Amino acid sequence: METIFFTVVAAVAVLFSILVITCKNPINSALSLVMTFFCLATFYVMLDAPFMAAIQVIVYAGAIMVLIVFVIMLLNIRTESSKRSGHALVASYIIGFFVLVETFYFLNKSTLTGNKGIMDAAYINNAGHTELIGKAMFTEFLLPFEITSLLLLVAIVGAVILTKKKIS
Repeated sequence: METIFFTVVAAVAVLFSILVITCKNPINSALSLVMTFFCLATFYVMLDAPFMAAIQVIVYAGAIMVLIVFVIMLLNIRTESSKRSGHALVASYIIGFFVLVETFYFLNKSTLTGNKGIMDAAYINNAGHTELIGKAMFTEFLLPFEITSLLLLVAIVGAVILTKKKIS
């Protein structure tokens, strides 16, 4: 039953990710991306990672997509009026095909390392996902976490400055 459910969700994810690329209307592409994010959240639930699934829905399907739709509406992006170049389209198909073949090759030829960590399923269920992620984020990954927050702050200040008509 789980295999059938995974196959259906994977097919829906692939279909909507293709629609993200092929839709001419940017709003339809954004909505297709939201559905792809929900499929990814479903994969996280199937992997017994409910915290990551919740973050996927709240942050990506919620906040980031609202931001993307807001920017699309703010910039008033119209559908593509000019015809796409045939050479660029053929080149993108060829590159995409080779990337897909390479991905399947590496997935089939690779093996797991066999390294065992200190955390097994019983330890994770006993301690809790959120607690383990919080401990890791604020101890061993504190510097990248703080650098990311500074980069987001710089991006917000830059967006505010770009949207002002005249700086006094």
